[in-house]
Amino acid sequence: MEKSYRFYTNEACKYLPCHKVENVEEFNCLFCYCPLYMLEEKCGGNFKIEGGVKDCSNCLIPHKPNGYEYINNKLGEYIADKAIERLTGEME
Repeated sequence: MEKSYRFYTNEACKYLPCHKVENVEEFNCLFCYCPLYMLEEKCGGNFKIEGGVKDCSNCLIPHKPNGYEYINNKLGEYIADKAIERLTGEME
C-alpha cells in the first residue's frame, strides 16, 4: 500500500501489529486510537462492552487500508446529525 496522508505503517513501533492481522504491510497506523470511540454503538465496529467499558480490541476498521475513508464518512455523518439536531431544536 502506498504510504500517504491516508495510510501509514509505523514500522518502528514495538507494538506493531497491535491487533492480529494476516498482512502487516496492509496495517494502517494512521489512527493509532480510533476517533470513532466516542460514537459508542454507532461506530459500526466490532466491539463489546465489558464492565461498562467499550472494548475495541477485536476491531480493525481504523487499521484497514480503507479505514481513513470509513472514519471520515462516519465523522461526517455524526457532524451532520448533530447539526440537524441543533437546528431542529432551535426551531421548536
